[in-house]
Amino acid sequence: MTTHKVPNRLAKEKSPYLLQHAHNPVNWFPWSNEAFEVAKRDNKPIFLSIGYS
Repeated sequence: MTTHKVPNRLAKEKSPYLLQHAHNPVNWFPWSNEAFEVAKRDNKPIFLSIGYS
């Protein structure tokens, strides 16, 4: 699996699960007010991942 060189927002998290995805080329947000504010501002739905690892 190829990893993205630039970390996303998950790189600042403490959860081992979230840290696994810190270099995915996805604009992930941890569960936060920021995530909801950006979704509302951009009129985009929230995609909630409950884990699969």
